[in-house]
Amino acid sequence: MEKFPRGKSAIVGAATFGMGEAHGYKPMDLVARSAHLALADANLSLSDVDGLFVCTGDDALSGLAAAEYLGIRPRFTDNNRTGGSAFFSHAINAAILLEMGYIDTALICYGSNQRTGAGGLVSMRQASPYEKPYRPMNPLSSYALAAARHMHEYGTTETHLAEVAVAARAWANLNPEAFMHGKGELSIDDCLSSRMVSDPLRKTDCCLITDGGAAIVMTRADRAKDLVKKPIYLLGGAAAVWHSNVDQMENLTVTPAAESGQRAFALSGYKPADMDVVNVYDAFSINTILFLEDLGFCPKGEGGNFVSGGAIAPGGSLPVNTNGGGLSCCHPGMYGLFTIIENCLQLRGEAGQRQVANANLAVSHGNGGTLSSEATLVLGTEATL
Repeated sequence: MEKFPRGKSAIVGAATFGMGEAHGYKPMDLVARSAHLALADANLSLSDVDGLFVCTGDDALSGLAAAEYLGIRPRFTDNNRTGGSAFFSHAINAAILLEMGYIDTALICYGSNQRTGAGGLVSMRQASPYEKPYRPMNPLSSYALAAARHMHEYGTTETHLAEVAVAARAWANLNPEAFMHGKGELSIDDCLSSRMVSDPLRKTDCCLITDGGAAIVMTRADRAKDLVKKPIYLLGGAAAVWHSNVDQMENLTVTPAAESGQRAFALSGYKPADMDVVNVYDAFSINTILFLEDLGFCPKGEGGNFVSGGAIAPGGSLPVNTNGGGLSCCHPGMYGLFTIIENCLQLRGEAGQRQVANANLAVSHGNGGTLSSEATLVLGTEATL
C-alpha cells in the first residue's frame, strides 16, 4: 500500500522574483534572489539549508551550480528534470527526507530569463525522430493535437477554450504581479478573433513567455510552527510518467494527471470536491480542461461545459489559476513552482484582491513535457490536518 508522510512537512517560506521581465538577470541570479526571499519569509538563512532541489532550463547540472552560487554544502541535492512537474517531485522527495530526519530544511527553487535573455521559449528536449519529419511547432503542435482530439471526441469548442483564457485574464487583473495585469479585459470575441497559431489553438490559447524566479522552503511540521504563524502542510503528493512524446500517448484526451491526482487525493484523505482553490499548469488553454477532468473535478469530456459561464473566473463556483496562470500571470519556461506559491498565498490569506474567502484546502498540479509527466500536491492549513 502506498504511503506518504501526510502533514508531517510544511511549506514555511514562498517567494517569487522578477516575474515578467527581469533585465540584466541570468537564470541563476533569479534562483538566488527568489531563494533569499523565501528563506527570509521562513525566518531562516542559507546556513539552515541542507536539502537543495533545483531545475533550470539552461543548465543540466543546475543542482551543482546553485549550491556553488548560494555558497552552501547541502547533504542532499535533487536535480530531477521532468519539466514543469519537476518541482512537485522535489516537494514529495523533500517531505520523505524530512520525515526520515535525513535533512532538516529543504529549498526548492527555479529561475529563467527566457524573455529578456533568450527572447523566446527555451526547450530542454531533443526532437523526436518520429515527429521531426512533420515539422511540428513543439510543444504547441502537440497540445493542438490533444485539443483537436478533445473537440472531435467530446464536442469541445473554441469558445470553451476561450473561457479558460478569459478567466485567467480576469484573475490576472486582480494580481499586481501578473504580466498581463492592467492590460485590459479579455472577451470571448477577442479570443475567437485572435491569430490562429496551430489549429485549433489561437494566440490567446497559448502561454506567455516571461522571465521569473520562484522558491519555497520546507521543513518538518513540528518545527514549522516555531518559524512562521501559518505553515502550509503537504497532505498528499503523487507523480506519474506515461510517455515522452505526444505520438506515444495511448489516448490524446487522457493524461497522467488521472493517475497522479487520484493517488494524491487518496493519500491526503480529501477529494476534489473538498478543494477551495485549484492551480494547474495552463501552458495552453486545453491543459486546464484536461486537468480538471483528469483530476476529478468533472467527468471526462465535460471540461468545456464545466469552465463555461465564468465558472472558474473570479466569483465563479471553482477558483482556478487564481494568479492568472501561465496564460496571463507568467510562464518562464517551467511554470509549476508558481502554482504552489500561489496556493500558499491563498491558504495564508495573503492574496490581496484575488483572495479566496476561507481557503483551507488547495491543489497544485504540474505538467512536464507534452502531457508526459504529471504531478499533484494537496496542500492545507492546520485546520485540515
